[in-house]
Amino acid sequence: MFGAAGFHRVRTVGEQATRQQAPVLAVAPHSSFYDGLAAVITGGPTIVAKEENSSIPFVGRVINFTQPVYVRRDDPESRHNTIQEIIRRVKSDQDWPQILIFPEGTCTNRSCLITFKPGAFYPAVPVQPVLLRYPNKLDTVTWTWDGPGALKLLWLTMTQPTTTVEVEFLPVYVPSEYEKQNPKAFAEGVRNVMAKALAVPTADYTYDDCRVAVKAGQLGLPMTSNLITIERLRSRLGLTRIKIEDSALVKNMLSFQNRELQPIDLAEFANNLNVTVEDGSLISLFKMHLEDENLSTIDFKKYLLAEYILQKATHKDDPIVLAFKLYGECFDKEMFEYVLNLVYNLPKSEASVVYSEMTDKPNEIRLAEYLLYGKKYPEKMDALLDRSKSSAPRTVTDFSSCAQSSSHGDGSAVDDKKSQ
Repeated sequence: MFGAAGFHRVRTVGEQATRQQAPVLAVAPHSSFYDGLAAVITGGPTIVAKEENSSIPFVGRVINFTQPVYVRRDDPESRHNTIQEIIRRVKSDQDWPQILIFPEGTCTNRSCLITFKPGAFYPAVPVQPVLLRYPNKLDTVTWTWDGPGALKLLWLTMTQPTTTVEVEFLPVYVPSEYEKQNPKAFAEGVRNVMAKALAVPTADYTYDDCRVAVKAGQLGLPMTSNLITIERLRSRLGLTRIKIEDSALVKNMLSFQNRELQPIDLAEFANNLNVTVEDGSLISLFKMHLEDENLSTIDFKKYLLAEYILQKATHKDDPIVLAFKLYGECFDKEMFEYVLNLVYNLPKSEASVVYSEMTDKPNEIRLAEYLLYGKKYPEKMDALLDRSKSSAPRTVTDFSSCAQSSSHGDGSAVDDKKSQ
């Protein structure tokens, strides 16, 4: 199959370890669906893959022959079970094949190594790092979210006289006692060794960040939008998978117009989201909702509003319209200014000017007035979006573009359950 696609030169450097020496093979960088060639070169090891891959014509049958570990990415329980299955297999006395993972969990352009997911490092057994290189004059393999699609890459690769792939087996990485107790440190150690061998930097960027970038694109918002920053923090807390806020959102749905609800402190916020109070992402998320840095409580309704927009909005929706509808199509001045800051990063002074342009009422603006303003002054609405693109996020640094989610075995399928 790979030969038909033009892969006529496969170079191997180093020697593959046996299962007894290294039960797990960690392959990086992950940049293409062609990376599946690594499974062929390494003798058909077990791979960790998305459950839906089993239904792909032909490819699904090939994957099934490897006795894969399937996982449903959005199901925390499935992810936990996957970790347990990997541990069971690598520590079994039975003759299981090696397990191959792509620990980055998503495709990148190979310019750096992004954060390795720790799930596959939980067994605390030796891992052999495996490097992939495509030393070709033309790059027809890199599969990124803003680049050519899979069919175009397949066609471009087939039009080349030949395509070369190089697979390098590095020495087996044996975890220290500390790394055996800390899978994230183990994953980081393996990544550093691979980055050094590749002569590329590392980046604190994850598969979950990719999901956030896709969400931003769907909403037509820049990554600097406070709304997207909130989604990024929720993603790092694992909330985008289990949606722990759903029950609170339903419970508070009928009280969104009630301004008398009591604010909550950091401990209550952590309890509502079922997250440890010491988590840095939780603290950043809490600080984003502080109306004054001297305060120690937030309006939980405002957080739920952001979460509601992120859940419900599609590329066809205006996030502000969704917010209006949740509040009975009417905002007071303070709440409207908050929503403008949430979506467009407008500071209070600028949001106040926009409010005055949309309505002459001192403390009430209705959805109809907002829509009318957008029809009369579309250029001003475009200016709001342009302004948000030039604003820096308040709590999290920006990151570079991400890529397609992997269809192969990857560490993202087996992330740790601690933050979920």
